[in-house]
Amino acid sequence: MEWALPIVAVTILAVAACSALLTDTPVTPAMIFVLAGLVAGPLVLGDLDLSSSGSTVRTLAEATLALVLFADAARVDLRELRRNYRLPVRLLGIGLPLTIACGALAALVVFPDLGVTEGLVLAVVLAPTDAALGLAVVTNARIPERIRQALNVESGLNDGICVPLLLIVLAGAEAEADAPGSGEAVRIVVEEIGYGVGAGVAVGALVAAVIVHAGRRKLIADQWLQALPLAAAFLAYGVAAALGGSGFIAAFVAGMTFGHLVRRDTESLDILDEELGQLLNAVTFILFGAVLLGPVLESLDWSAVAYGLLSLTLVRMVPVGLALIGMHERRPTVAFLGWFGPRGLASIVFAVIVVEDSHLPHVATILSATYVTVGLSVLLHGLTAAPLAERYGRWFQRVGGSGEPDAGADV
Repeated sequence: MEWALPIVAVTILAVAACSALLTDTPVTPAMIFVLAGLVAGPLVLGDLDLSSSGSTVRTLAEATLALVLFADAARVDLRELRRNYRLPVRLLGIGLPLTIACGALAALVVFPDLGVTEGLVLAVVLAPTDAALGLAVVTNARIPERIRQALNVESGLNDGICVPLLLIVLAGAEAEADAPGSGEAVRIVVEEIGYGVGAGVAVGALVAAVIVHAGRRKLIADQWLQALPLAAAFLAYGVAAALGGSGFIAAFVAGMTFGHLVRRDTESLDILDEELGQLLNAVTFILFGAVLLGPVLESLDWSAVAYGLLSLTLVRMVPVGLALIGMHERRPTVAFLGWFGPRGLASIVFAVIVVEDSHLPHVATILSATYVTVGLSVLLHGLTAAPLAERYGRWFQRVGGSGEPDAGADV
């Protein structure tokens, strides 16, 4: 443990020092962070010797996800979303439920010992996408804005949507397993969602009021303005958790409330929380490789690999294709949207919640499948993000015109 902090710091320093060179290459920072964790972890050196259920991993992952949820929700431009709402609505309203259903069905086929609700737990844990793992996709100017926005909005909102779903499915799984206290499952879920929403609205409104009213009176020093969204994310999470609610729901709702009430471009306010979120994300992926993925690879179950490949391909791509029926999108666009559904931070956090807060009989199987799927996603989506984004962008400019919808698209 005495070398854990230097290893993390040196890895981040090395990636930062060559970050510009990594842009638009098949090598992503997340790949380097996970690889560094695998090398430094118990699989090789044994220096990062933390328990997968240890408070360090959980606290770090929860703080990172709360910050990311708040920032993503605050950036959602509701007016722009109203103009180009059809793609994200289809992806979230149709694609997400179908992805969960297909993921559960695949889980029952690949892992016959899992119960139905355990299969649903695994499917929900792996349903959220992480646009940061395909950054080259959402930043490539050749790709039409509506496609990039759809992937961004889907990634930003499905984390928050999946939190209450996970709570509900976990309650059902524990009831099925006759876990202690399962009779209070419904009450707990209602409290988690209710207190989470309430705390999120209250904190988001409070911080927005501070910025609007104190800002008008020039009471906020410029160097402190960046700290307010950061404080809002953690305040919402902390208040909800103290009341017995979901801190993730609170952080997400607080971000939406904050972004709506401030009624201004929040990009200038989000610099600090985005940069801190990026740093925490880096540390989380290093620990993911060392603490979570490394031990799984030591005794790799090839069923987990099979499920991971299914989760990243058919389980994601078929529902996206079905969700886009009637929108007259061309096949390359459907395939592009279907492939770029990376699994990352949210799935890691949800898996840690499963291992700490549940009493499922096959929790080891769920965790193994989750960690392997995230590891495969970091590798495969990282390798393909830049080249496929460039290839799709060139195709689109050739057949659809620069910045316009696909020919024949119903938008």
